Amino acid sequence: MDKPKHPNIVEFTVRGQYALFSDILTRAGGEKTSYPIPTYEALKGILHSVYWKPSLIWYIRDARIMNPIRFARKGIRPIKYSGGNDLAYYTYLEDVCYQVRAYFEWNPNRPELEHDRIENKHHNIAKRMIERGGRRDIFLGTRECQGYVEPCVFGEGPGAYDDCGTIPYSLMEHGFTYADEAIREEDKGKLTLRLWNPVMENGVIHFIRPEECTITRHIKDMGIKPFGEGNFSGLAEFAGGEYDELGE
Repeated sequence: MDKPKHPNIVEFTVRGQYALFSDILTRAGGEKTSYPIPTYEALKGILHSVYWKPSLIWYIRDARIMNPIRFARKGIRPIKYSGGNDLAYYTYLEDVCYQVRAYFEWNPNRPELEHDRIENKHHNIAKRMIERGGRRDIFLGTRECQGYVEPCVFGEGPGAYDDCGTIPYSLMEHGFTYADEAIREEDKGKLTLRLWNPVMENGVIHFIRPEECTITRHIKDMGIKPFGEGNFSGLAEFAGGEYDELGE
């Protein structure tokens, strides 16, 4: 498979016994059902658990479906807001494995962190964190679905849908654009929901960038909290010193 020309590409495999990339149409009723493929937002969340800094934005480029898509229905007793427990049936994906390719760009909405734009530093740390399985726990769409991350070479090894041709999917959630990562002028100062129609080509989903999504809806107004002295305890790490020397 051709590798995109980008200097800070990271590639990893994420796997787990179950996954729940919940269809937004089923969330309100309490009986959640997973999309058959992972969403852009879920994969980005996994990468945030591996390595995240406010000075950069991660972009998911591709995801390769390695295992057959199988569903499993389970009885769940979620906590009710009014107290006690309820009974619901959730439809999960079972025995999932994905190869993911991603890259980062600097966040233009964080000018106060311009001095942290050191590409090699962040790229090398991100690759080391993938080797270590991430900085925080990995979840496949929801907290009860534990995931595990390890390095890979995207495209290597057999996949379940390598020769399946083109499979289009219906309208799905792409993700949310928060105010501090908004690129388009109309999305700035807003929380924006993005939708799209994904297509799987021989097992690979090529994600479009958030600003390329044409089906969007503004959910609410949202401000941007600046990072500065007094409101961010980790600001010193961006100025160099012990943190950079350790490379963590």
